[in-house]
Amino acid sequence: MKIILPDTMPLAPELPEGWEAVTVDARAEIPAEHHDAAALVVWGPSRRHLASAARDLQDLRLIQSLSAGIDAIEAAGFGDQVRIATGAGLHSKTVSEHALALLLALVRRLPEAADAQRRHTWDRALGGVQELHPEGRVTTLIGARVLVWGFGQIGQHLAPILAALGAEVRGVARSAGERAGFPVIAESAIGAELGETDVLINILPATEQTRHAVDADVLAALPDRALLINVGRGDTVDQVALKAALESGGIGGAGLDVTSPEPLPAEDPLWDAPNLIITPHGAGGRPVGADERIARNLAAFVAGQELISPAR
Repeated sequence: MKIILPDTMPLAPELPEGWEAVTVDARAEIPAEHHDAAALVVWGPSRRHLASAARDLQDLRLIQSLSAGIDAIEAAGFGDQVRIATGAGLHSKTVSEHALALLLALVRRLPEAADAQRRHTWDRALGGVQELHPEGRVTTLIGARVLVWGFGQIGQHLAPILAALGAEVRGVARSAGERAGFPVIAESAIGAELGETDVLINILPATEQTRHAVDADVLAALPDRALLINVGRGDTVDQVALKAALESGGIGGAGLDVTSPEPLPAEDPLWDAPNLIITPHGAGGRPVGADERIARNLAAFVAGQELISPAR
């Protein structure tokens, strides 16, 4: 039996007896000599690669994505006989790091410090004696009220880090309750919470239901000191409304690792919005524990057992 690995990262999973691994170009069609593969690992594929897999791999029964999102895989049109497992959890540590970096950069005014450094200016407004909680600005996570919208594995990994820095953290999900020791409010009740929120962290996936979830109404409901961080998907934020909110002072700042579209065109006016940090979708990109996930799910597939993070 054969499993196809992508060339987009070094992989060496432990395979069940009787299985062999081959590595192919993840941006090209799959060579004919590998059309007999029963399993496929997907990481950074091109549409051409996925289209070839859906069309040519007639014996395919398992796809292991190393991404949490599988939008492109589902769009490629694989048959119902193909089981799909997501890479949920493989990016929790790195995305949490990036979300925290964006947030702390805004809280500690690092873009302003970098600008002062470029001007060779010792900006006394950024240092020296400071208020802990000045009116109209979030300058510390101590006592900050943080909402994490999309409280899955990444959110649950990030929450205790924020709490350790003094933040009061709550999750937002489809249903209320408690997860990983943190209170979770239902999405339907988020409107009542936004007015007292200092930081809104968006880790929502891209679906029809989440498109522009962070819209003009959500932004207007936030205090003008509030910060928005998006490490979910770009389409979940109305970028026109975000730019307007930043320009009007309706919110205090934002950090985006994702945009719509990607790459963000050079002429897009979002680039010039004030108090905004944009990074080029760099939060993930390095799945942690990929070999172990591939090995465990391949073994589960062979044994007819439940997969880790199955999509179908």
